Amino acid sequence: MKKIVVFTDLDGTLLDYSTYSFEKAMPALNLLRERDIPLIISSSKTAKEIIYYREKLENYHPFISENGGGIFIPKDYFKFKLPDKECEITEENDYLVIRLGARYSDLRRTLENLRREGFNVRGFGDMTVQEISEIAQISIIEAEMAKERDFDEPFIFEGTGEETGKLFEAITARGFHYTKGIFFHILGNSDKGKAVSILIGLYERALGEVTTVALGDSPNDLPMLERVECPIIVQRPDKTYAVNSDISNLRRIDGIGSGGWNKAIIQLLSEKGDQEKTGRLE
Repeated sequence: MKKIVVFTDLDGTLLDYSTYSFEKAMPALNLLRERDIPLIISSSKTAKEIIYYREKLENYHPFISENGGGIFIPKDYFKFKLPDKECEITEENDYLVIRLGARYSDLRRTLENLRREGFNVRGFGDMTVQEISEIAQISIIEAEMAKERDFDEPFIFEGTGEETGKLFEAITARGFHYTKGIFFHILGNSDKGKAVSILIGLYERALGEVTTVALGDSPNDLPMLERVECPIIVQRPDKTYAVNSDISNLRRIDGIGSGGWNKAIIQLLSEKGDQEKTGRLE
């Protein structure tokens, strides 16, 4: 039987907007835990922010930080040596880290150059902790963690649609990429989809064939949704869907944030029934 592996965004998906609560998702979270189904967080948040929420969620699986910039795998999680020929792998505290993203210093330099050219951009590196706390509606502690970035720079931009298009062209011309969640982001040649694909390969090596699921709510989740068998999008607070995609099997859940997330997981597990049972990593 194939095993289920679930990838999820945080903000606006597993965590509700503004409150950052996952209370409505607890029934589904408990089901995943009971069935030993890996839940892999894939977020624009930094490693420190994700670890903060993993502890709250009692989640001990690998995670993907900063829009696919880094994959963090707890040491000894997989019972085999990670392939290091194509990826840069380092050790950081209790994790093996697969680095996919650009260097933060390069992103900051590019943003500063864009500002000198007249684009009204302000990144997290230009803001105080207090500003980030107010803009992102997070605590001071979380804002401090959000500033400790490695692979991706969130920024705000005040401009018309035409000016935004010119900004995106300027970012691309410099060899970088952009995406959008709650904020705009400038990043290197990495995205959630590439990181998810690497982890899928590792899980297949550990568990055999797997059924892959991903949940998101924003355009920056699209590369992740495109790489899995069961892509799911939840509604924004205004009950719209932020991702317009031609993914043929994309599920649009009638539910906002963690409530929609809970509904999607329970529906999925009910459909799978006893056909796809999961086992522990060996």
